[in-house]
Amino acid sequence: MPKATERSIAPEDVATAAELPGAGSGGADVVPLRGRNAGTPLDLDLIREQSANRSAIERRAATLGTRRSIKREWQAAWLLRAVTMIDLTTLSGDDTPGRVARLAAKARRPVRPDVLDALGAEDLGLRVASLCVYPTMVPAAVEALGDAGIPVCAVAAGFPAGLTPFAERVDEIHAAVEAGAREIDIVITRRHALTGDWGSLYDEVRVFREACGEAHLKTILATGELGSLRNVARASWTCMMAGADFIKTSTGKEKVNATLPVGLVMARAIRAYRQLSGFHVGLKPAGGVGKAKQALEWLTLMKEELGGPWLDQSLFRIGASSLLADIERQLEHWATGRYSAYHRHPLG
Repeated sequence: MPKATERSIAPEDVATAAELPGAGSGGADVVPLRGRNAGTPLDLDLIREQSANRSAIERRAATLGTRRSIKREWQAAWLLRAVTMIDLTTLSGDDTPGRVARLAAKARRPVRPDVLDALGAEDLGLRVASLCVYPTMVPAAVEALGDAGIPVCAVAAGFPAGLTPFAERVDEIHAAVEAGAREIDIVITRRHALTGDWGSLYDEVRVFREACGEAHLKTILATGELGSLRNVARASWTCMMAGADFIKTSTGKEKVNATLPVGLVMARAIRAYRQLSGFHVGLKPAGGVGKAKQALEWLTLMKEELGGPWLDQSLFRIGASSLLADIERQLEHWATGRYSAYHRHPLG
């Protein structure tokens, strides 16, 4: 492919290698996340006073893709940054060490070198935020990533339903951490939220947090199964008070997964918790975010609701498998003016 220098991205249009999360380290070290959320004592009165105006939230969400337009080199720059925030994921029943190894290779070099060269971005050292797998695949992922500096994330605690015996869920977290996982995505017991048993949910997440040790904890709310945006707000607060480092929308296995209205509720809970406690908590949409346009909408949400500090892999992730291929297609279109077929951007 010819180098399209007239359409390359100027240095001022995108973060430099030193500024991009995960770039510039030569792959030697895992990029540290922002300081841990230590949690706070459970405040049931505060949790119960949380509410959500669905109509107002949906109106606001509808503007995220229309009121702010990201075009030309700025769109390419934002998409490059989005790549660094992807938890590249495989959670299939037919996962094998070979599939994980192929995905790890894509995690190391998420965008084809010829596309980066055409964009003038070959020196950014792009890589994804993490490789997310089932606990049994953690050893294969650790081995495949080697010294790439990309942490392995494991889903645990009875993913995706969260209905296995509690002791087994805790043991699963311990096993994933011992195998080398640096981040743990747990799934909450939905019935606690559906019945308003916030004390039990708090206690559950505190135990999971302790089991994680030094590994960062992301709590999956499974928002599509919580019944209301008010429950999403209350579950978000409960998990943050219990010490979650991230709150995550979905397992990707529900009928309804990550949506912008849910993201707004969670982002506003994060902002209020930051003001109350002083702790930064991250947000991770997952499930159904498969297009570059959707990634831009989520980045816009984070920028407008939480500000620039949250446009960083230490505080924002996108759990995805197919998203990376569409972002790569959009970047190639920017560089060449042509859309390519998906098979030119395999994930592994």
